[in-house]
Amino acid sequence: MSASKIRGKILGVLWAAGKPMGLEELAQKIGIGASSTMGYLLGLIKAKYVSVPQKHYYAITNLGKQALGLPKMDKKLALNILGSLPLEKAFHFHTGIDQYLGVCANSLKDFADKIQKIDLKSIEFHLPRRDFELWIRDLGDPELSKKISLIRRASLSGDNLRKEVYETVKSRYEELAKLTLQGHQI
Repeated sequence: MSASKIRGKILGVLWAAGKPMGLEELAQKIGIGASSTMGYLLGLIKAKYVSVPQKHYYAITNLGKQALGLPKMDKKLALNILGSLPLEKAFHFHTGIDQYLGVCANSLKDFADKIQKIDLKSIEFHLPRRDFELWIRDLGDPELSKKISLIRRASLSGDNLRKEVYETVKSRYEELAKLTLQGHQI
């Protein structure tokens, strides 16, 4: 594998993790040794694509996200993503074709709240159809949409699936809400 592919893989693994990772875990996911991984990390740190939020842990930076092709997020876009939607643009939960639960989510926060309580059959119905990904992308958040895509490809089910979707959406909501208060780019 070329050096640029390895660097891209490191950034992708750090992005997908959504939290700082230790060297050993990162090296294992990349499939190369820890000392080689460290060499690549040093270059990524120098280029400001990776940060060291705590000793021996590494996280992707906003510049690293942009290197992966993810868009720059600003306060205005975050506010738009977090805003309330009219009923016709809300997410409507079903358990099957023509099996509407009578429940909808009119914002990203509302969506996270409803995911915790909605019938598990609804999550298992919508996820493989890419309904969550498409609705979130339409909100204006391709980054969260891609993370939901990773969950879909992981083939989770039951409470593990619910927990993963909820935690991913909640984490992104909190990140965007924090941005709206600070006004900086992420």
